[in-house]
Amino acid sequence: MRTRPASGGPWRITFVTNPDDCNLGCAMCECGVGAPSWGERDRRSAPRRLDPAAVLAVLDERRGSPLREVIPSTMGEPLLWAGLDALVDRCAAQGLRLNLTTNGTWPGRGPAEWAERLFPVASDVKVSWNGATPGVAAELMSGLDLARAVADLRVLLARRDALAARTGIRSTVSFQVTAQEGNVAELGAIVRLAAALGVDRLKINQIQVRFPSLAQRSLRRNRLAVARWNHAVREMEAAAEEARTPDGRKVELRNAVELPHDPAARLPPGECPFVGVEAWVLVDGRFAPCPNPAAVRGELGAFGSLADRTLGQFWEGEELGALAAGYEEHPVCRECPFRRPGGA
Repeated sequence: MRTRPASGGPWRITFVTNPDDCNLGCAMCECGVGAPSWGERDRRSAPRRLDPAAVLAVLDERRGSPLREVIPSTMGEPLLWAGLDALVDRCAAQGLRLNLTTNGTWPGRGPAEWAERLFPVASDVKVSWNGATPGVAAELMSGLDLARAVADLRVLLARRDALAARTGIRSTVSFQVTAQEGNVAELGAIVRLAAALGVDRLKINQIQVRFPSLAQRSLRRNRLAVARWNHAVREMEAAAEEARTPDGRKVELRNAVELPHDPAARLPPGECPFVGVEAWVLVDGRFAPCPNPAAVRGELGAFGSLADRTLGQFWEGEELGALAAGYEEHPVCRECPFRRPGGA
């Protein structure tokens, strides 16, 4: 069991760069043009954006540390952030890998140019993908054209493979799926589509009920919903066994784990994969120990910000040390879905 933060600092930092910028409108997200149910959300007069200079300063301060990977915003569309080019260049200069999640529309440059920009430094490019048919894909990611998304992804993957053949550098490409009532019947088909395209893996996350309107989308809400999820897990596993990528690989599944039949029951929690291992810099400059929304709300403690300390000082601070030593008994951590048994 971990009792203190890893020596020397985090191996990965996530910067919440631009959570309010997106060119799509998805019901499960807090941002995006045309996003529904704005009455449940905090409509902001100006989008929040992290200063690119602050991000680069953190990377400079971390030179010589165990840091090896950087993630720009996993909320919003990071390809719209004005600081992304500078971040890519700094990662290349410092030998860091970029782990990026995008909505698959490739704004501004298109898939070919983005591929040439990202893949020389990327460890993984995750594409949000929530349907195997046009109707479901568009319903869950408002504004998405599935046929165009597939065509663009073919271009991206071809450029990735060409770069790998030329340089030996090969980033993985993943589908990031938000499992919910609207797409549970298509999860197996999404695995088959991923295999046909040459996508390396599916990372499946259960929908987070951030707003009351999302409660009926959750696959944890009652026994019937849990049963549909568990059936989908078996379908995904079968699809991964039967459908292989063009070069014969099996698509990797992450988080495809059956749930207890009783929604009130919980899988036994595993070790936290984040506290004392990775670090977050929120869009307002505050430090956070993990991606749990409770951490953003300050329910895990106050850890300071870029305004009053360096990331190294945050990492060595009493607040993070106390959380790392006692997170297993913290009420938020006891119920945290990120603590998957056996790292599943």
